Amino acid sequence: MIKRYYVRTRALQVGMRIDQAIVDRLDRTLIVRGSLLDSYQIAALEKLGIPGVYVSEGEEDPKPEEEKEEKISPLARNNIEKLRTADPSKVKLTESVKKRVSEGIQYLYSNADSEEFANTTTSITNSLMKAINDNQAIAVDITALKTSDEYTFKHSVDVATMSMIIAKKQGMKQDDIYNIGIAGLLHDIGKSKIPLEILNKPARLNDEEFAVMKQHPLLGYEILKNKEDFSKAISLAVLQHHEKMNGKGYPMGVPADKIIPYAKILSVADIYDALVTERPYKKGFSQRTAVEMIMAMTEELDITAMKSFLGSVILYPVDSTVQLSNGEDARVVKNNPHSVLRPTVVGLTSGQVYDLADDLSCASIIIL
Repeated sequence: MIKRYYVRTRALQVGMRIDQAIVDRLDRTLIVRGSLLDSYQIAALEKLGIPGVYVSEGEEDPKPEEEKEEKISPLARNNIEKLRTADPSKVKLTESVKKRVSEGIQYLYSNADSEEFANTTTSITNSLMKAINDNQAIAVDITALKTSDEYTFKHSVDVATMSMIIAKKQGMKQDDIYNIGIAGLLHDIGKSKIPLEILNKPARLNDEEFAVMKQHPLLGYEILKNKEDFSKAISLAVLQHHEKMNGKGYPMGVPADKIIPYAKILSVADIYDALVTERPYKKGFSQRTAVEMIMAMTEELDITAMKSFLGSVILYPVDSTVQLSNGEDARVVKNNPHSVLRPTVVGLTSGQVYDLADDLSCASIIIL
């Protein structure tokens, strides 16, 4: 049985499970609901002036679930070993890099006019670029971006990382991948100029407030346009990251042919991350639902950027166990780049191989 109660911040202890999401004044998720608090996160809560939070203890189901391995049939084991195809290399950030990036992001959004702004931005981007290049990463495990309980995972880092991988998937040059990383980190920098009463509102914005919020791309552009360390493409990407292919975006409502490639990529990554992020007034969508929603936005998003996103994200990592709509549990043995929602899986009991992407006999089966 789960018990939920309120604890003052100064009384919090390492290992307590927080039962609410913590967001900063820029509406970015700092601590994900359900995280086990560490000393760094508790210190951050104190620094933010948060008097207390809700925590929970206990489990919904006190009975331990039987190990899936014990239920795998001999035929299933054989097919899993025979068909298993490792996922492409994914972006990995070490704990030290996560902490350094987190602190850098906090500094940038609080000190947009600092002389160290450019140096801090390039330092963070260098860390992300190194993480991508060190293991020749060409994919990102999107299930890890928002399920991590690390304080360091912020919306801006998620968008920057996904955008860099999408750019790499499109075959962009290293300089372009690097620049789009900077644009991803800074795409919401204009929110630092939005009134606090709007940024901190714990509910949906009304029409007047949203009209003010919609100015943040323009405000971000104004911050960056005269910084000599950043190319014009970076500031334009920040300006245009909410523009849409059908001309119904903001702040200017320009059509597709007036939107630069960087912004088209940022838009896909930004929308996905916004969909899965929990806010005080809404729960985040599941990764699967968010991907499906992205796929449905063909009039609003650039098709090339969308396909590159879908081709570089991993929704069901190889070796993970999923439940099929036919009632069987299955092991993921191969992902299909052209169909991120439908990998090849092996039924743990039957040993049957389900090629969800290309086998027409599996057309009615989905992953729940």
